[in-house]
Formats: sequence, C-alpha cells, structure tokens
Amino acid sequence: MMEPMPGNDPLTQTTLAAATAELAARDPKLAAVVGRFGLPPLWDRPPGFGTLLHIVLEQQVSLASARAAFERLCAAAVPLTPATFLELTDPELLTIGFSRQKARYGRELAGALENGSLSLDDLARTDDETARRALVTIPGIGPWTANIYLLMVLGRPDVWPVGDIALAAAVADVKGLDARPDAAQLERLGEAWRPWRSVAARLFWLDYLGRRGRQPASAEVAVAATTAATSASAGPPRPSGSAPRRACRGRR
Repeated sequence: MMEPMPGNDPLTQTTLAAATAELAARDPKLAAVVGRFGLPPLWDRPPGFGTLLHIVLEQQVSLASARAAFERLCAAAVPLTPATFLELTDPELLTIGFSRQKARYGRELAGALENGSLSLDDLARTDDETARRALVTIPGIGPWTANIYLLMVLGRPDVWPVGDIALAAAVADVKGLDARPDAAQLERLGEAWRPWRSVAARLFWLDYLGRRGRQPASAEVAVAATTAATSASAGPPRPSGSAPRRACRGRR
C-alpha cells in the first residue's frame, strides 16, 4: 500500500483527541458538545472497492436495505473485487438489490479500477482536491460520496462536506442560528475550524445523533445521520438506526 502524502496523515485516536481539545479550546460551542457527549468516534471505514461500492449503495436508501444488498453481493462475488463484480449479470445484480442505475454505477466504478483510470491506493498520495476530482469522474460518485470517502476512509483531517444536510442542521443547532445554513454559508462557517474540519464535522454529527437519542457506534451510524445531499445521484441514505461494520470489505 502506498504511503499517505505528507500532511495528509490519517486521523488516529490520538490526533482525534488532540484536535478535539484544540477545537474545544477555540470554540465554546464545540466545547459544550464535548461536555454533553464526550469525544466523537473516529468513525473509520476500511479502504477499497467494497467500501466505496457500499457507500454508493447507501445513497438515498435505508442503511438496512443497503446493508442487506451488500451482504448478498459479498455472498455472490467471492472474493468481492472489481473483476468478480463485473462477472455478475444485470439480472443477478437486480436480484441482489441493485437498482438499474446503481448497477451501472457499480460497473463504471469496477471498470475504472480494472482499467487503471482510477486507483484507490494512489488517492493516499494526493491532496484532498486531487483525490476528490479523481473520485467524482466516476458516474454515481458525487461530492458527498467523495467527501465521505476522504473523511471516513482516508481519514483526511480537513474535509468539510457542505452538501450534508445533517451537518448543516447540527451547525444551526449548536451555533444557535435562526435557519439551517446553505452550502455557501456552511463553507464560510467551516473556515473557523481549519485545519481540523473533519473533526469538527464529527463533533457536529455527534451532537446531531445525541440530540436524537441515537448511539454513535459506527461509521454507518454517522452516514445514517446524513439525510440528504445536494445531488440525488450521489446523496446519503435515509436514516434507519445503528449498524455494525460489515466484514466483507472488498479488494481493490
């Protein structure tokens, strides 16, 4: 596996704790979130084709539905790789639980990995914007999906997913705003939390879940909090409760 680009070292429990302390010292509102709910989870997800495809499956459906489809996929393609995915027919993918559109998205992603036009390993050696641009060239991967991959899979410390409705709602709640900020407003507000905007996002998601009595046990729970996004073709799922991480990760 390629080493991360200098300055893009993935968040760890140690850096997460240090960044949380720094943000709390700088922003009394975030300090109050930490006081109410404690340190946010790292909410990390394993890298690779399987995770990115799973995130695509999570777009605009319940987590339970996406998880069931992903489990059926893991049983049908052993091991789950771009090549084994491409061997599945459209009728097989529909039976597994893919829509026709998501089957096409999955084929586009698998094909790009097979022909080398996209390398998930190489993303670790690029800056955030380059990695984001590489991901969104694939049909079905929009800004939200790309940002979630950078934030939760690559562990980038300064990603700020402005298209995330749950994040916007949480910022409004925590900061006492009269209305939920739009993407442009959220971008401006996020400047205050550089270079740890990924940690700030985790704190806001933690508050969003905590206010609704939900346990932030896994990365899928955090994704479930994100109830809409700017693009229907690459938006987050509707919430359906907590979910454990899947054992089937899929190989690159």
